[in-house]
Amino acid sequence: MKILMLTPYLPYPPSSGGQIRSYNLIKYLAKDNEITLFSLIKNESEKEHVKELQKYCKSVKVFNRSSKPWTIGNILKTGFSLYPFVVVRNLSKDQQSALVEELKNEKYDLIHAETFYVMPHLPETKIPVILVDQTIEFQVYQHFVEKTDKWYLKPLLYIDVLKIKYWELNFWRKAKKVIAVSEVDKKKMVSLVKGINVAVVPNGAGEELMGVWKKRKPEKDPIIFFQANFDWMQNIEAAQNLALKVFPLVKKKNDKARCWIVGQGAKERVGKLESKDIKIINLENSDINGVIDSYRKATVFAAPLEGPGGTRLKILAAMAAGVPVVSSKVGIEGIDAQDEKEVLIAQNWEDMAKKIISLIENKELYHNLVVSARKLVEEKYSYKRIAETLDGIYKEVANARM
Repeated sequence: MKILMLTPYLPYPPSSGGQIRSYNLIKYLAKDNEITLFSLIKNESEKEHVKELQKYCKSVKVFNRSSKPWTIGNILKTGFSLYPFVVVRNLSKDQQSALVEELKNEKYDLIHAETFYVMPHLPETKIPVILVDQTIEFQVYQHFVEKTDKWYLKPLLYIDVLKIKYWELNFWRKAKKVIAVSEVDKKKMVSLVKGINVAVVPNGAGEELMGVWKKRKPEKDPIIFFQANFDWMQNIEAAQNLALKVFPLVKKKNDKARCWIVGQGAKERVGKLESKDIKIINLENSDINGVIDSYRKATVFAAPLEGPGGTRLKILAAMAAGVPVVSSKVGIEGIDAQDEKEVLIAQNWEDMAKKIISLIENKELYHNLVVSARKLVEEKYSYKRIAETLDGIYKEVANARM
């Protein structure tokens, strides 16, 4: 089949959640499909990675978007636009024009849109559209607005949340099929828009981290670890929870324990959390080895997430790499893991600290959790299997058109 795929990022290097998902799926889907990829980039240096994607795609076309989100231009455009901020900052007129020409000149069996906020680029078309929402976006922003202490901004931010919700649900209705990454998200989607056709295609563990398993060399002193892309608000919140609410309780019980907060934008977004025992490690988008090295050396992966939505690739990555996970209940949503078998689920921050300590002190518990989590990833969250599920949906949607 001929697939036109739209992504709001270049899927290579696979250093953050969405990139990991898209890159690994493209690799497997390309075996039976001809993929043309339209991606947005933040800066010209990203173009050097196009050649890696050309191994799997018939054509890769990139278009510039705003390199920084919070520009005066983006804020003013949002104020005078019906679109929310997340759409405005990801909008490319060049891509809109290019898609009009592409659809005039080429025949496609279907269009795969990754995230609802790439949808405004598409002209009216009879080609069936599959829309993948990696998380229910309006819920993420709503959670942020509810938690922010900037009360004077709340009215404006709530308006943006309403705009996100309006357009997100509108594009779900327009799509031939909507794909959620978890059953939790699917149930929410169906409750919000009656009659929409939703399937679940989960996230997986990237192959780069599957290979860490046999190369693990944890530091001598316990490293409590959180890795993420800090462009996302829920990850900033989780880092703050770890540094300010969880790690101090761990430190009281184990004076040798240290905390690593690692990821893209870490210094800029959460650099103020750094201290003698809390290390903030900044990674460039292309630094796959930095991501791998962190998982290789860490003792426990802590996921004190409060923001809703999706399935957390960072947790699947830890499970694949052999790092045991202690998570909040919200953090593990969407992953079919059982408490005390593949993961330890904490009820509050004190409970999270206790469970981290128990993993450090109990070697049998540590080993059993690691082995069970790895088995779960191999059986349910390998991208080969996930791509087969998505390919089946491609065939179903394309055949229904005939």
